[in-house]
Amino acid sequence: MSVPTMLAVPKNILFNIGLKHADDIYYQLPPEELIKQAVAKGEGVLSDTGALVIDTGEFTGRSPKDRFIIKDKITASTIDWNEFNLPIDEKYFDLLYKKMMDYLTDKKIWIRDCYACAHPDYRINIRVINENPCTNLFAYNMFLRPKEEELNDIKIDWHLIQVPHFYANPSIDGVRQKNFVLINFTKKIILIGGTQYTGEIKKTIFSILNYILPHDRNVLSMHCSANVGKKGDTAIFFGLSGTGKTTLSADPNRMLIGDDEHGWNEETVFNFEGGCYAKTINLSKEEEPDIYNAIKLGAIVENVTFIDGTNTIDYSSKKITENTRVSYPLTFIANALEPSIGKTPKNIFLLTADAYGILPPISKLNPAQAMYHFISGYTAKVAGTEAGVKEPKPTFSACFGAPFLPLHPAKYAEMLGKKMKEHDVNLWMVNTGWNGGGYGVGSRMKLEYTRAMICAALNGKLDNVHYHPHSVFGVMIPDECPGVPAEMLSAKATWKDKDAYVKTAYMLARYFIENFEKYKDGANEEILAGGPKI
Repeated sequence: MSVPTMLAVPKNILFNIGLKHADDIYYQLPPEELIKQAVAKGEGVLSDTGALVIDTGEFTGRSPKDRFIIKDKITASTIDWNEFNLPIDEKYFDLLYKKMMDYLTDKKIWIRDCYACAHPDYRINIRVINENPCTNLFAYNMFLRPKEEELNDIKIDWHLIQVPHFYANPSIDGVRQKNFVLINFTKKIILIGGTQYTGEIKKTIFSILNYILPHDRNVLSMHCSANVGKKGDTAIFFGLSGTGKTTLSADPNRMLIGDDEHGWNEETVFNFEGGCYAKTINLSKEEEPDIYNAIKLGAIVENVTFIDGTNTIDYSSKKITENTRVSYPLTFIANALEPSIGKTPKNIFLLTADAYGILPPISKLNPAQAMYHFISGYTAKVAGTEAGVKEPKPTFSACFGAPFLPLHPAKYAEMLGKKMKEHDVNLWMVNTGWNGGGYGVGSRMKLEYTRAMICAALNGKLDNVHYHPHSVFGVMIPDECPGVPAEMLSAKATWKDKDAYVKTAYMLARYFIENFEKYKDGANEEILAGGPKI
């Protein structure tokens, strides 16, 4: 067995996972070598900026119906079994694990030791085992990187084994189709097979942290971005795709803690990751310069196409998928905080792109409303893929990350409410969607106004202004905000047809109430009191 690496391979690196031998082991290779190998193997090509461009094949996104959690004595009564947390018997894990190890025995493999959680008290060491150098590079980009001297005696907490060309047999392996993700909390092993979409690697680690930290360590895990001001004030941004979470948290006057996954303990907010995984569809240097400039040597860009006859990426192209992505180390961002740990937040923003034009551009929520809207995780999208369909569609994702929450959403919401009260945190709902009417009638809120409202909230300019309650949702709306015309702040006031506004507001409230039915049994009375009133 040859070991083509500059670093010594830790003892028992294979035997600890049941793999007797491998043709070659590439351990802890630097990015430059992984890129060279990926290009040589035909896994990708270099763009004109030096970024590695890959095609993830059949799967260009996660496959949530093919992610399973082993149901055993640890998980049987603690997991919130639902459409995202699908149970599977441990006998199928053992079966697929053995098959995967047999498959890898005569293969080249890439191994990387890394960790999650920037806060040292919560660090989880992960050994990632890949079939491809390009996905090993993804692990380098996305997870935190231990110092070389730490590798000799590193204690591995979890193994993640990702083998894109190993396929399950659904008729005997207990899974739905040939691709699968299995999470075993007892053995602390994750198996990913049949898919090369790199997001599965990132999100399975997020999923286990969403169990371990709240359940075992009393730390709130969050699907959010976070930044910190010059005075050390931390802000958190929650929001589904299209609401502006990445754009609004990228502020040249504030340091970036992270763009996606964080924990909140008694005193700090800390990043889970060592990198960013950003969407690139319609990316421009003017709108998102940090992301644009990070696409260079060491970055991996997925499922994009080039401008004809060049190696220049066409960010407007949806030829392969609309879910085009780039991964890069957090150090590629000029104003990234190192280490990526901030103090307890002063302000939290729930971002929504309300295409109905009902929710105010900015409003302040009490703890009950905060928990209710956190669980709801609302935005509204316009169905633009079907000809002639222009009506908005409500979208709800619990805690702004339902597919990654092993516990009941109320667990995370109650922790959020408790922390808000303990630390006197302001929670704001910001509508980056429509004003003056719904989609097709009104217009999208100007980014400059949204930035001005967030800036005012961060700088305390909304602390002493007069507020009035929304007639249906009860959230408190400021009467004035620096940099924003006063008439823009009340959504109802911007509608010409006030009766139509009231009718639509009641319709949206019913959507909220209907969605919340599935959470009622696990939510306390305070949370239930935070909903809209009809």
